[in-house]
Amino acid sequence: MNSKPILIVPGEPKSTFFEILFKSLKLIKIKSPLIIICNKKLLYKEIRRFNFRKKIEKFDQKIIKNKKIYLINISNNSPQTYIQKCFDYAFSLLKIGLTNKFINGPINKTKTLKKKYLGITEYISHSFDQKKFAMLIYNQKLSVCPITTHLPVSQISKKINRKLIREKIIIVNDFYKKFLGIKPKIAVTGLNPHCESVLNFNEDEEIILPTIKSLKKKINVQGPFPADTIFLSNNRKKFDVIVGMYHDQVLGPIKTLFEYNAINITLGLPFLRITPDHGPNEKMIGKNKSNPISLIKAIKFLDKR
Repeated sequence: MNSKPILIVPGEPKSTFFEILFKSLKLIKIKSPLIIICNKKLLYKEIRRFNFRKKIEKFDQKIIKNKKIYLINISNNSPQTYIQKCFDYAFSLLKIGLTNKFINGPINKTKTLKKKYLGITEYISHSFDQKKFAMLIYNQKLSVCPITTHLPVSQISKKINRKLIREKIIIVNDFYKKFLGIKPKIAVTGLNPHCESVLNFNEDEEIILPTIKSLKKKINVQGPFPADTIFLSNNRKKFDVIVGMYHDQVLGPIKTLFEYNAINITLGLPFLRITPDHGPNEKMIGKNKSNPISLIKAIKFLDKR
């Protein structure tokens, strides 16, 4: 029985993604077919650069076999729209149900995305009309989820509300139960230092604490905890997920703890979308020194499902 294929959009032409992709495919054995959606000339240039010897076949929707690698060639006549065309093709295959597994390589958000999208997470969620979604940086030992994503710090407090916090916690809880088979232990950070504020209105007491209390009967959630101590070893080991109020509040600590040994999963979509937890890293192109562990974890995670 054939597994559903994993769609891969490499992302930026100038990035280390092909290097880590070829390293990953040399190091691991997977059952799922892989479908790479990119420009053929670009792909084969990178194949020669890294001496990748596995056969890559032309994609035929009627014939997809396990353990095979396929290519969908996307024209690169217009560099301004190339990545958009790659994503559009991948989205069309996801929408017809060919698969529910999708990986994209890193994107330079300032160059590629329209200004109305804060990041790729928001762009993909909007493309599938999903207003309720969450970003999970996943590691088997500990994961994190920011309530607000890719938002300037000056705007964070304006966006924090009971509805949004509740929504994200429920999405995380449902994901763990559905795909990992466990009821997660979730910690929630406060917004302010030490969960205190010198202002009359304290978001930790007025918004975050009441939301956590309202969820406790159905979800194993605790908090709010001060963000500067929840990641200490004796504290974090009590939880599966730490939910923070903003991007760097939780992504900084998780990347310090696990470096590249984590994957970015977008929750709430009608398919599993994962991206390696790093950027294009243009300074490392051609040096053959990039760490493939995050992409290996991403491929393995999807191959099991």
